[in-house]
Amino acid sequence: MTLKHVTPFSITYQSADAATAGSALGELPEWDLSVFYSSIDDPAIDQDMARAKELAEQFEADCKGKLAEIATRSGDELAEIVRRYEELEDLMGRIGSFAGLAYTSITTDPARQKFYGDVQEKLTTASLHMLFFSLEMNKIEDEVLEKALNSEKLSYYRPWLEDLRKERPHERSEEIEQLFHEKHVTGAAAWNRLFDETISGSRYEIDGDELSIEQTLNLLQGPDGDMRKKAAEALAKTFGKNLSIFTLIMNTLAKDKDTYDRWHNFDDIADSRHLANRVEREVVDALVDAVRAAYPRLSHRYYAMKAKWLGVEKMNFWDRNAPLPQADTRDIPWDEAKGTVLDAYAKFSPELSEIAGQFFDKNWIDAASRPGKSPGAFSHPTVPSAHPFVLINYQGKIRDVMTLAHELGHGVHQVLAAPNGALMAPTPLTLAETASVFGEMLTFKDLLAKAETPEKRQIMLAAKVEDMLNTVVRQIAFYTFERQLHELRKEGELTAEQISAIWMGVQEESLGEAIDLEGGYENFWTYIPHFIHSPFYVYAYAFGDCLVNSLYAVYEEAEDGFQQKYFDLLKAGGTKHHSELLAPFGLDATDPAFWQKGLAVIERFIDELEEMDKA
Repeated sequence: MTLKHVTPFSITYQSADAATAGSALGELPEWDLSVFYSSIDDPAIDQDMARAKELAEQFEADCKGKLAEIATRSGDELAEIVRRYEELEDLMGRIGSFAGLAYTSITTDPARQKFYGDVQEKLTTASLHMLFFSLEMNKIEDEVLEKALNSEKLSYYRPWLEDLRKERPHERSEEIEQLFHEKHVTGAAAWNRLFDETISGSRYEIDGDELSIEQTLNLLQGPDGDMRKKAAEALAKTFGKNLSIFTLIMNTLAKDKDTYDRWHNFDDIADSRHLANRVEREVVDALVDAVRAAYPRLSHRYYAMKAKWLGVEKMNFWDRNAPLPQADTRDIPWDEAKGTVLDAYAKFSPELSEIAGQFFDKNWIDAASRPGKSPGAFSHPTVPSAHPFVLINYQGKIRDVMTLAHELGHGVHQVLAAPNGALMAPTPLTLAETASVFGEMLTFKDLLAKAETPEKRQIMLAAKVEDMLNTVVRQIAFYTFERQLHELRKEGELTAEQISAIWMGVQEESLGEAIDLEGGYENFWTYIPHFIHSPFYVYAYAFGDCLVNSLYAVYEEAEDGFQQKYFDLLKAGGTKHHSELLAPFGLDATDPAFWQKGLAVIERFIDELEEMDKA
């Protein structure tokens, strides 16, 4: 088990990332992190760190070895202990969140690297004094805890306590847990940093210019086929140069996870992720089986159609996300992107748009791409006593607008869930993608309704299908890749060639015969951050997309009241299981037919494109 003093956040690689923003995009915002501290040199950081350590030590002295007795004596008294623990989580989370955000702003800055590393070490040391708490809470007899929950103050924490009890079969002694916790800084966290700094510091040479990974990935989305090819070749070349580093990172982290899983009695390589997501393995297996079975009806069929549109029998892999010949590839100014997303949100709910508007008005967004900045996009929830922060690398493409809509969905969700407190605000990753994908769908549907001609509608539908395939098909392929890699790693260290062979196998299965994957694509597994930061996270995207497809269908058919149910879902944070949250909408993720409903939405879009193609 791990403490949450450094709040985790997911990194989403934008498919349309990159070149440094030009003046045509307008002024792009940067974060104002002063809600935490004025700078990484702010003396208040050391003061708060010292206070956190002192409070953690006092917490341990007051409570360790006494929780069962307190639970027997008074539920109110136990509730006060939980409240103290929660306050410590929030305090440490503030420090850790600031350090993480400052680091991702410029990961190549030595001062920020040192600051981030020092903060991680100090937080780990301080939180060792809190490690006993959840272990000892789970040793309280069920009937004793249930009686204590008659306390109104303690019953508030029931959802958290019930989730905590689910960890019981996988907990070890305090000494073992302390060792895993303390070694994390020099283990997985260190390899994560090596990956981040290698990716952020890498350069890709094209026509004499050295570009960042964001700039280079962006060219894969551009209208110039020769430039897309050059970008793909530059990526493959640099990935190849760093292949030994990425192979070592992947091998080490896979072995590290296997060690953790064995010591904590997890039967399946993804079970720890399922437990963290509060989702049953059978539900995830049903999703994966449904998507893989749908590959021929979805990705294979669409890419064959796109190859025809591009006038080739087979597309090169660097043309997979190329814009259609008639597509509008102009740069979209930042203010237009802002207006597009907020208007679409407002048509669904003025309150939704108002909350999202705060991110622009209060500088909660860092949008400009710059050397050393973390690639991709994310929304970091930080802690309930502060507010979320959104990072994107805005380049003015329509997919950047959709990324903005996606991350603002996360941000709104995090704002609404924050009142649940540090222990219950975090949403399981499966449902954490709901608001983000729903925000994308709202924006897409609004833009689609404004399409003036059948040609523009076709282009927009094609772009949306590609985004959905990237979210559903591609992510399940990633999950399949991870499963095969982690299983094979149990037999011994893997060579780069073995990892690349797994990668190519799952890509061929998922993308179909209309895409030629030769020419360097075998090493493209090296830049995917989820494999490093959050093993097996990726199925959450497919879960969220299929869920939202079904949810949006309910919305389109619903009478008054849908918006309130939707807000209730977001406000719940981590206080309810997915079955409870979906029940008001008549949806059930345990029903295999549920996934077919979501996939059918993508299939209908492809059907419409085929019909338009025949006309």
